[in-house]
Amino acid sequence: MPSEGRDRSVTASTFDIGGERAVRRLGFGAMHLPVSPAQDRERGIAVARHAVRLGVNLIDTAQLYSWGRNEELLAEALHPYPAELLVATKVGVAPPGPGRQADIDGRPEFLRSQVDEGLRRLRLDRIELLQLHRVDTKVPLADQVGALAELRTAGKIAHIGLSEVTVAQLAEAGKITEIATVQNRYSVLDREYEDVVDACAAAGIGFMPWRPVHPATVTPGEVTAVAAELDATPAQVALAWLLRRTPVMLPIPGTGSLAHLEENVAAAELSLTDEQFVRLDAVARP
Repeated sequence: MPSEGRDRSVTASTFDIGGERAVRRLGFGAMHLPVSPAQDRERGIAVARHAVRLGVNLIDTAQLYSWGRNEELLAEALHPYPAELLVATKVGVAPPGPGRQADIDGRPEFLRSQVDEGLRRLRLDRIELLQLHRVDTKVPLADQVGALAELRTAGKIAHIGLSEVTVAQLAEAGKITEIATVQNRYSVLDREYEDVVDACAAAGIGFMPWRPVHPATVTPGEVTAVAAELDATPAQVALAWLLRRTPVMLPIPGTGSLAHLEENVAAAELSLTDEQFVRLDAVARP
């Protein structure tokens, strides 16, 4: 039988980030929204607005996505933001420049400057969820997380998240400041970070899986079989499995298509039977 947290026939539809900011558990990843040319940009704006109309109130972006233009697109589409909408962004990757490639940069002074740039581009006075995009192995983790904690004290950040971290890094960061979310790669067929999911579930930390449906949408197998049984799509089944996996799971599927957006959002209403959940859970267990 699956362990507790894997066998929930009913799960909450919302989660309180940081224990205080309620969001619907199925969010939206803005990475795939086109920012140019103008005609495609208008489509990106339309998708972002439609996500909010469908009830999505957790949107994830990053300065890395088109080097800030993704943040600017969201501001153009959605500002002034509805009171219930939380726009999360990420910092910690330096753009390419003359003679250098893009690279992870966790220096406190760089993180502070990126937060200020994010505030400006998103037209915010405070970022509700600011995530460290990657841990910079060249900089002590305490310095990186400590810089974000100082920005929270200054009122520029409400909650702090991490991305692509191990259980040990999560524990180390948690000794410095409260961590509200973790964003690692994870899906029904990609379970490398199973231990991180379990650690987040135990601590009540929101887990935002990126790439939450691939490769389930392109790999024939149990996901496809369950989709046929439920008259659903493989992507919907993959998202339904994530939502049932643990109440702290906050999938953020991304798309630049209105049709795919509606398909993804509808997955929140898809119910797996206990037998279907167990079959899916067993497909890629570590």
